[in-house]
Amino acid sequence: MMEKLIVSYAPHIRTHRTTQRLMLDVIIALIPSLIASIVFFGIKSLFLVLTTVASCVLFEFAWQKIFKNDITVCDLSAVVTGILLAFNMPVSAPLWMGVVGGAFAIIIVKMCFGGLGNNFVNPALAARAFLLLSWPVNMTKWTPTVFVSKAAQGGADVITGATPLGVLKETGKISFDYMDMFLGNISGCIGEVSTLAIVIGFIYLLVKKVITWHVPVIYVASVFIFAELMGENGLFYILSGGLMLGAVFMATDYVTSPMSLKGNIIYAFCLGLLTVVIRKFGALPEGVSYSILLMNIVTPLIDNVTKNRYYGKAKKSKEAKQ
Repeated sequence: MMEKLIVSYAPHIRTHRTTQRLMLDVIIALIPSLIASIVFFGIKSLFLVLTTVASCVLFEFAWQKIFKNDITVCDLSAVVTGILLAFNMPVSAPLWMGVVGGAFAIIIVKMCFGGLGNNFVNPALAARAFLLLSWPVNMTKWTPTVFVSKAAQGGADVITGATPLGVLKETGKISFDYMDMFLGNISGCIGEVSTLAIVIGFIYLLVKKVITWHVPVIYVASVFIFAELMGENGLFYILSGGLMLGAVFMATDYVTSPMSLKGNIIYAFCLGLLTVVIRKFGALPEGVSYSILLMNIVTPLIDNVTKNRYYGKAKKSKEAKQ
């Protein structure tokens, strides 16, 4: 009996890089931020990460078992989603919220649309937005870092319970030291506070060629430029909030970002504009999550507008166009 051979369309690209290998590299790149979260917020941040990771893996495994799909948890994509979800939550968030967030990210955003490669928005950011809308108090209850807490106990004049963007939104003043913001000695979500740790992860991803520099660099640069044009402090906008975490680890998501270089440039430029507009004029001080989610939705349109011309297809003549 003759077996059928299925041949895919050209070009036929061969590579030894697997999804599991890519996700493992992303996990390695996230380790510096995990270490920083433990240093600044204590061991509870590790428990939060373990809870969200376990939830994401178990929900994906259970879904595939129930619907008799191939088990794909070994590709580590659910692990990455769990880590990023925890990194977008404050250390004070109860662990059950991590479980609910994991269920929303995996079941609603990922598996209901066909699994990895078919989700139209970033699962971790969508889950963060869901948690923020459902339990805004818990998601905005900021805990000071261990070092700030000790300083406050010593009588120092410090702000112990607010993020830099929150203080700026309420008072119109910048009350934080830039070095503290760069290192991570500020309140915020556990994975976003240390710019240094995120930059280390970014360099690793570049060296391993997991991502390119275009989206993160253009995104951050456009935020700086638009912030300055709108009368804000561009450096403060870069070091505060989830900009660096979003630019490096979520805006670069293969599934939800444009495929072409031209598309990625447009995508990153629009991300910068949206982030600054939301931060400056929106009710919430942070704008990264919603900017990325909005641009995820627009990505198919960007791909359609910037798609490359097929090899061998002639351009239409002027007579034909007329």
